[in-house]
Amino acid sequence: MADNQSLEPVNSSTTIFSFEQNTNGSTNPYEILKIVHNSDDTLIRNLPIPMTPTTDENSKDIPLNAKHKTWIRLFRPTQLQGDNFSATNKLPVIIYIHGGGFILFSAASTMFHDFCKSMATHLSALIVSVEYRLAPENRLPAAYDDAMEAINWVQNQALDAGNGEPWLRDYADFSKSFIMGCSAGGNIAYHACLRALELDLEPVKINGLILHQPFIGGLKRTESEIRLINDRILPCPVTDLMWELALPIGANRDHVYCNPMVDDETINGGKLGLIKRCLVVGCDGDPLIDRQIELMKMLEGKGVKVESWMEEGGFHGIAFLDPQIAEILFGKLKIFIFSDDITN
Repeated sequence: MADNQSLEPVNSSTTIFSFEQNTNGSTNPYEILKIVHNSDDTLIRNLPIPMTPTTDENSKDIPLNAKHKTWIRLFRPTQLQGDNFSATNKLPVIIYIHGGGFILFSAASTMFHDFCKSMATHLSALIVSVEYRLAPENRLPAAYDDAMEAINWVQNQALDAGNGEPWLRDYADFSKSFIMGCSAGGNIAYHACLRALELDLEPVKINGLILHQPFIGGLKRTESEIRLINDRILPCPVTDLMWELALPIGANRDHVYCNPMVDDETINGGKLGLIKRCLVVGCDGDPLIDRQIELMKMLEGKGVKVESWMEEGGFHGIAFLDPQIAEILFGKLKIFIFSDDITN
C-alpha cells in the first residue's frame, strides 16, 4: 500500500532525529522539520524518511478506506513456535498507531515497520499497524476517525469467520486485544479507546491501552517543558507548530484533543473509568514527561488500573534507536499483555 510513497535511500533512522538549532539559540520549527506550509493548508515534506515495503511472508498491507487512502500493515511473528498458532493457543492482537506529530511518517516508515516486526515476534502477537491521514491536510479528528475505522475492521474480521482476513481468522485471540500508540500515535490511541468504549465490539475485547510516550500538551508550560525547551528531539517550538498544524483551525493547545486535563464529565471524563488497564511508558529526558505523569494521575483518579515504566534520562523516541531499551520495553509489554490481572 506504500506504492505512492517514495522509498528514500537513507541508511539510518537517526537522521530523522538529528535536529539542528539556529546559531542564535532559538529553533526554527519549519527548518527543523523540513516542511513548507502552503496557503491551501497542505505541507511540502522534505524530511528524508526511509520507507520499507512488505517484502517478507510475515507482513502484508490491507486496504482500509480507499477514499481516504488509509490501510493496515499486518504483522505476525517471524518464527512460528510449535502450536502457538493453533486453534487452541491463539495470539493477542495489538492495534498500533505510529507517531510523527500528526504531520509526518507512515505505517511504512522503516523505524515503525521494524519496531512492529520486532514487537510481533518478541510478544508472539499480531500487530495491526494503522496508516492514518496526516494533518494539516486532514486535521484532527481525522486520525481518530481512521483509528476507529481500523478497530471496526478488526471486529469485522472476527465476525466473518469464513471470509475474514486469514491471519486474524487463524491466529487471533480477539478477546485479548489492545490499543497502543507511540507519541502522536499515543494521543490517537487514547482518543480512539475512549470512542471504542461506547461501542459493542464483540467478540473483540479491548483489554488494555498502551501509551508509549504519548504526545499531549497545553498552553501553560510544564517544568519539564521549560527544562527541556530546546530539546534536540522535541524543542517546544516544534511541538507548538505540530499542534498548530494538527488541531482544528482556531483551536489552541487547551483543546481536548491536545490537553486531556481539560476533560470533564460532558466530554470524555465519564468514560475514563471504563478503561480496563493502561500502561504508560515515558522517561524524564522527554519534555512531555510531566504531562504524561499528570495523565496517569487523572486516569488513576477515575479508577483506571494504571501501570507505568518511567526511566531516568533517555529522550523522546529512544526505543526506536536503542535496541537495549526496545528489548526492555518489549519485556514490559509482554508482562502487561499476558498478565492475568484483568478486570472483567
